[in-house]
Amino acid sequence: MNDRASMPERRLDRRIPLGCAASILLTGGRTVAAECIELSISGMTLHAAYVPGEAEVIEVLVAPPSERVERPPLVTRLKVTRCHALGDGRYEIGGAIVRVVG
Repeated sequence: MNDRASMPERRLDRRIPLGCAASILLTGGRTVAAECIELSISGMTLHAAYVPGEAEVIEVLVAPPSERVERPPLVTRLKVTRCHALGDGRYEIGGAIVRVVG
């Protein structure tokens, strides 16, 4: 029996739940709408209607968490480490931040 609640936490960095609007910027100028579910100094989790390739590096733009905060979006390159179907045509994408672009 696999009880996730009893499994040890393998991530070393603290994760911050966000729920912010995000975009996956693909080559050729195509953009896929996403939601940044959580963020840490080394990675993030997204929900999107996009299936990345294994170990694909995608560019992700994360909007500020509130309109009251006047900040530019966070732009990163994310190396995909996992992708799971959520069941509604969307996928949970997890990855490691390999570079902060802006």
